[in-house]
Amino acid sequence: MRERKKQRTRQSILEAAFRLFEERGFESVTVAEVARAADVSEGTVFNYFPTKEDLFYGGMEDFEATLLDAVRDRPAGEPVSAAFARALLERSSRLGRDERADLIAKAARTIEASPSLQARERGVVEHTTLSLAALLAEETGARPTDAEPIAVAGALTGVQRALTVYVRANILAGRRGPKLAADVRAQGRRAFARLDAGLADYAVKRA
Repeated sequence: MRERKKQRTRQSILEAAFRLFEERGFESVTVAEVARAADVSEGTVFNYFPTKEDLFYGGMEDFEATLLDAVRDRPAGEPVSAAFARALLERSSRLGRDERADLIAKAARTIEASPSLQARERGVVEHTTLSLAALLAEETGARPTDAEPIAVAGALTGVQRALTVYVRANILAGRRGPKLAADVRAQGRRAFARLDAGLADYAVKRA
């Protein structure tokens, strides 16, 4: 019961924050205002979200954790790219719902208007990349600072980032529904297939 209560409180804070960010923009909203809107103390907000940027990216960080879990818990014999791709592309079906597309559009506009959010998003992706690299290094017996696990992790999270850019651009351009979801899956499969095949024959410069 305690965990459920904590989860409800966290969700209530997130919903209040997003509502205020949508109405007035991220930069003009204070943590104190989020606390009042969620009917909790300012200290309670900071207990769940140490910074205001964490309020905005709480859901993204949760998803990043699920990607790492998918790699860590994948069955024996499954390549890391397959586990990462599956966890990433499973969420694409949600793009078929209009309410999900509307939420992404609002978030994208808010991010475009906030340099601090853009910096925080880059930080989240970098943290995920380094965490994934450490996991891969441990599995393969490499050092965390070796180039290979960092490069592989960067390639995988690079596909994730590329799909994020693709989704936001298309939704802001007015695309919606199952067709967009299918298109995103196709884009993702092509990108992961390219990683699996390697880069030796990709973009060879012609004379």
